[in-house]
Amino acid sequence: MEVSLIILGALVAVGLILYLHDRHSRRKAKAEGIDLPAFNEPEEECCGMHITCERDSLLASVSDKIEYYDDEELDAYIGRKADDYTDEETEQFRDVLLTLLPDDIAGWGRSIQLRGIELPAPVKEELLMIVAEARREANIIQ
Repeated sequence: MEVSLIILGALVAVGLILYLHDRHSRRKAKAEGIDLPAFNEPEEECCGMHITCERDSLLASVSDKIEYYDDEELDAYIGRKADDYTDEETEQFRDVLLTLLPDDIAGWGRSIQLRGIELPAPVKEELLMIVAEARREANIIQ
């Protein structure tokens, strides 16, 4: 029983410390003129269908020129559906994604779409998460 109370007290203490740290960070950012969104506030540029927004924006801002990222072997999958890939084929896409330079990831996603290749669902989710994280970091830096 005592161990449970100690663990509960430690959790409460950690929660309080994190809350106070967040408040302090937000006040400091506000003093520096940086407006941080609250956790429950949606991003202004998102329409509510976050994955759709991210997917569409991969094509929106760049020309229709297809660029290859040493991934010509993926052209064999043109016309395949996202749920028709084997585990080995999914790993082939994942290997290409994880070996790209961070600045090339969004361009690779555009290239795949322009080439008519539908990514395996798990790799598509990973790509969208990486691109979204890169955008968040870029917005924080600016």
